[in-house]
Amino acid sequence: MSSKISDANIENLENNVESEDPDFVLIREYNNGNESAFEKLLMLHKEKVRNLIFLTLNDSEFVDDIFQDVFISVYKKLDEFRFESKFTTWLYRITVNKCRDYLRKKRVRSIFVPIQDTHENVHSSGIHQDIDIPGLVQKAIKRLPEKLKTPLVYRDIDGLSYNEIAELLGCEVGTVKSRIFRARESLKALLEPYQREMSR
Repeated sequence: MSSKISDANIENLENNVESEDPDFVLIREYNNGNESAFEKLLMLHKEKVRNLIFLTLNDSEFVDDIFQDVFISVYKKLDEFRFESKFTTWLYRITVNKCRDYLRKKRVRSIFVPIQDTHENVHSSGIHQDIDIPGLVQKAIKRLPEKLKTPLVYRDIDGLSYNEIAELLGCEVGTVKSRIFRARESLKALLEPYQREMSR
């Protein structure tokens, strides 16, 4: 009897290892001395972190510097990760804090790009095919206040759950849902002139 229970326990352990979050697997490997595991972890999340930095700051000049700072912090603090939430939640919190540090140091008052010039160019050209819809959406997102833009990016671009976003931002799930709703409504208003142009 005890032999069968032991075998069953071993099988359950093997199944748990196979189904474990791949980020967790890499973190454990790194903490056990496998330096290449950190490189793999970096490559898995590199583009999402860079995109988050760019959308938060709207300044491509400093993306590389802040990205490097983020992963230096991750490298130093990875042994403090407690596996109590997703690695991306922990990683994005570090990224957002680094962006806020940058904004504080530079005393940047506005991180948004107006779309007025693009709007005028579109109407003056009169050519519907020249309208860069993805570009307009990105510019409109950058115009949103940070408290609306950040949860929207987390949800609609990075695909995080409402609970994960609430944990990242330190607020209630209801607040997250409300801010995302308001962000989407603001985007509709910003993009309405282009919708009218496309429908002509």
